[in-house]
Amino acid sequence: MKHNDELSLIAKVVVENDSRAFEKLVKKYQSQIRRYFLNQTLGNAALSDDLAQETFIKAYLNLTSFKSLSGFSTWLYKIAFNTFYDHIRKEKNHNKEIEYENIAPQSEKIHNNIDIYNAMKILKEVERSCISLFYMDDLSIESISSIMELSEGTVKSHLSRGKSKMAEWLKNNGYE
Repeated sequence: MKHNDELSLIAKVVVENDSRAFEKLVKKYQSQIRRYFLNQTLGNAALSDDLAQETFIKAYLNLTSFKSLSGFSTWLYKIAFNTFYDHIRKEKNHNKEIEYENIAPQSEKIHNNIDIYNAMKILKEVERSCISLFYMDDLSIESISSIMELSEGTVKSHLSRGKSKMAEWLKNNGYE
């Protein structure tokens, strides 16, 4: 879907309250947003689905605030980022630790994913977000900077530290 097509769909939603136009945007981005949350929650599918749904509801309700200064995907990831950190703050306020699913390894790929999630557990939340957005969601430093409201240099620092921590953890756990 081209940028102009997205803008056309957004206009239909805002002006005509066309829910089918928004549905097309959801279909385009739902797997990316869900993957972002899966990485942030270290594989908790149920929580990821809930957070993704909350993100799309917020996007729909606030679509009139989209000013097209950045791409729609950047705007949507920013909502997802804020939704996740709102969730984290609520959990911390209730003195709960976020529960992550334990997935029984059924194949080597799943086993490797579990190891990646375990390595990501040692990261600070901001490092995990940078790693996830850059390496797993394939976003640019500039986009991550905009989403997280950090300077590009700070994003690069978090990426470097997170990558080093994960590499060390993986090395200590049997990966070369």
